[in-house]
Amino acid sequence: MNATLTLDTLMAALRAAAEPTRLRVLALCSQGELTVTELTQILGQSQPRVSRHLKLLCEAGLLERVPEGTWAFYRIGETLPGAPLVRALSALLPSNDTTLARDAERLAAVKHARAAAAEQYFRENAAQWSAIRSLHVDEAQVEAAVARLVGQVDDLLDIGTGTGRLLEVLAPQIRRGLGVDLSREMLGIARTNLERAGIRHCQVRQADMYALPIDSGSMDAAVIHQVLHFADEPQKAIAEAARVLKPGGRLVIVDFAPHDREELRARHAHRRLGFADAELRAWCEAASLQTDPVLALPGQPLTVHIWHARKQAVARLPSRESEAA
Repeated sequence: MNATLTLDTLMAALRAAAEPTRLRVLALCSQGELTVTELTQILGQSQPRVSRHLKLLCEAGLLERVPEGTWAFYRIGETLPGAPLVRALSALLPSNDTTLARDAERLAAVKHARAAAAEQYFRENAAQWSAIRSLHVDEAQVEAAVARLVGQVDDLLDIGTGTGRLLEVLAPQIRRGLGVDLSREMLGIARTNLERAGIRHCQVRQADMYALPIDSGSMDAAVIHQVLHFADEPQKAIAEAARVLKPGGRLVIVDFAPHDREELRARHAHRRLGFADAELRAWCEAASLQTDPVLALPGQPLTVHIWHARKQAVARLPSRESEAA
């Protein structure tokens, strides 16, 4: 059991869980994150009642509430003190219970509706994504290079996660993954893709890359994949990514080398037509990131650049005692 789960918090968690509806909620959320509206549909109860149950479960450390615009998702946070208890309780629930079986059927319907909405959005936008991909090197080469540079890590942050593709690619080599994006539609696609792939240790949430809702020095690695050319202030996005990295943490940035394809600005909202190596290196150095030589992957006509940087440890000032010595 998690070391932060004391006897008092364990008793509080058990009391919170010891109610039929709340046990059903825990069983559902152990299968993936859900909104209040989705839980209301599955449970067949009023929203105020479901919200009260969720509030109690969150206060007991059994669920985590993640706001996303006007929505909020509820999930079993791996860092929550009650997460091991939830897993244990879920394993003990009877598989032949009619109520739980009905919940499972309704959950499947909710996931199916999610997937349908995500697929519709993807179909409507797939043409422009395909047009851009045709201009540069095969994405599989880019993904392989990113995977090699990230390596085996505990905590990974994917900034501008989009469809969640990089989380899928990197899932086998990370313990926990978090993807952030401002687009609710893209997050819907990412959630569907992660669920289909059975990836439970990676999650997504809505967040601004200039103000990440993540503690400083908490991530082992971060990736910014084909995002900076949309940014108003790319140097600030790099500085914010550096803030959340641990000393020695890795930042991998994927974007285009400078080019003259003006149609990408006119049709696809690219604010920058690529980045010069010296420019991006200067931004990394200003954020206390030490860069390795850039990796260039030439394409027709666009060249993809991959920058790899590490966060430098902050030098400690000598103590007064050491100065006196």
